[in-house]
Amino acid sequence: MNNNTFYCKFIEPEESLADFVESIGVFHNPANEPRDVVVLPDGRIDLFFSRSATEPFHVTLIGLETEPEQRSVTPQTLNFAISFKPLAVEYILQTSIADFLNSAQNYPNDFWGFNDNDLNDFDAFYKKISDKVKTLIPKEIDERKRKLFNLIYESKGEMTVQELSQSVSWSSRQINRYFNQYLGLSLKSYCNILRFRKSLEHVAKGKLFPELNFTDQNHFIKEIKKFSGVVPKELSKNKDDRFVLLSLLKRK
Repeated sequence: MNNNTFYCKFIEPEESLADFVESIGVFHNPANEPRDVVVLPDGRIDLFFSRSATEPFHVTLIGLETEPEQRSVTPQTLNFAISFKPLAVEYILQTSIADFLNSAQNYPNDFWGFNDNDLNDFDAFYKKISDKVKTLIPKEIDERKRKLFNLIYESKGEMTVQELSQSVSWSSRQINRYFNQYLGLSLKSYCNILRFRKSLEHVAKGKLFPELNFTDQNHFIKEIKKFSGVVPKELSKNKDDRFVLLSLLKRK
């Protein structure tokens, strides 16, 4: 991270955190110029620990995104982030993020005992944040919720609300009440985001036709444009690497 190239990577958490954490990562813009990017909905809840040339150390919780967002990453920005799965909202963060859908909330600068020095070593940050989350995992978790989110993730959002409801013996009305209370959107809306995200893997490989359970090509194009702002062909080109998530997928 010593040159002027925008840099990002994600590392999977250890197995004991897998129900709550999807990844722990770093975003770095070491250049003296801003970097324009498009953030795509991906179903994750990100807790950022950041500093830049213009802002001191700060902590921000990013709510779920349901639409693409243009962002300008300021010069000399360094972000370490932990990306949570939805189950973590209730059990780890112990809050609701329904009020900041497509937005963010500032947290205290000493949240969870972190400070500016923790941005000096990513490996040390990875261990510290992992250890902290472990201490917050409750002894008892509603197994319906654990199973529900496992099925949602494993199916990449392709199971219907009815199928999910029957599989976990939890009514669709109650599930949607839970989703709206904690996440600010319906179960179906969340599943559509995960299906879009899975489709990005295909778009990254130049597959511009539906590989998942879209009704037809027009439905596929409409959904891709809804969540990315562009049609599949333009998204695949990813001019100037502005779609960061797609750039990461192309590297795999």
